[in-house]
Amino acid sequence: MVQPVTTEELKERAKQLRMTSVQMIYEAQSGHPGGSLSAADVVANLYFREMRYDPADPKWEDRDRFVLSKGHVAPVLYSALAITGFVPMETIHTLRKKGSAFQGHPDSKKCPGVEISTGSLGQGISAAVGMAIGLKRDGKDARVYTLLGDGETQEGQVWEAIQCARTYELDAFTVIIDENNLQIDGHCDEVSPNFDFVKKLEAFDYDVIRIDGHDMEAISNAFDAFREMKNGKPKALILKTIKGRGVSYMEDVAGWHGAAPNDEQYAQAMAELEKGLDR
Repeated sequence: MVQPVTTEELKERAKQLRMTSVQMIYEAQSGHPGGSLSAADVVANLYFREMRYDPADPKWEDRDRFVLSKGHVAPVLYSALAITGFVPMETIHTLRKKGSAFQGHPDSKKCPGVEISTGSLGQGISAAVGMAIGLKRDGKDARVYTLLGDGETQEGQVWEAIQCARTYELDAFTVIIDENNLQIDGHCDEVSPNFDFVKKLEAFDYDVIRIDGHDMEAISNAFDAFREMKNGKPKALILKTIKGRGVSYMEDVAGWHGAAPNDEQYAQAMAELEKGLDR
């Protein structure tokens, strides 16, 4: 059941996720801002429109599941979990601190709302496929979503999981690829080209949609279309994004894959994010 929310409200939520993520990373002086910012729009759509869940009952059996396979961008997930009430909002000030629910990568033993601990790239999608198989066998109509980075798709395990989802006809399973063309060593095209994700996923017999990953209305329309496709095929949403989206000096710069801003950079980032993406 889609939650009643407007596109403008979702954009505001995405801005809130971006600002909270940057604040957390700045206060911790550690973390991964680039991928958190590129993924903020789809995470906002998932948590404030698309998914069914209950923060008061994180293990509710009929909930939709979200697995952050690219676990290093935990700040954007943590921001969503804090804003939606899975954890107290003040938890954002404890990123990467000893004993915190907000570890450097998502920890399902520490943080309510985290379905499974992730961080080793390629493993999250495999766990998500397993969840979708279990839900199907139990006769549940819950959906499973997993978010990968495009650099992550260079892991062979990713494609084994993608094939497995088609083998078991998991049409309630959606793989989302954040195609920002950057990884820790530079542009993906120069490190290890991914080529055409649409053709690759269609070759695995997926229903595939590729859109601007910062177009909130397009994201909503894609999820709506997927819900109507009950044909035994898994779904793939390819998002063309900009790493560091919303902060001018971070955009499309590999150095901001895993670095924290200093005082001056933080002030500039928050001012630009407050102004909005159309600065």
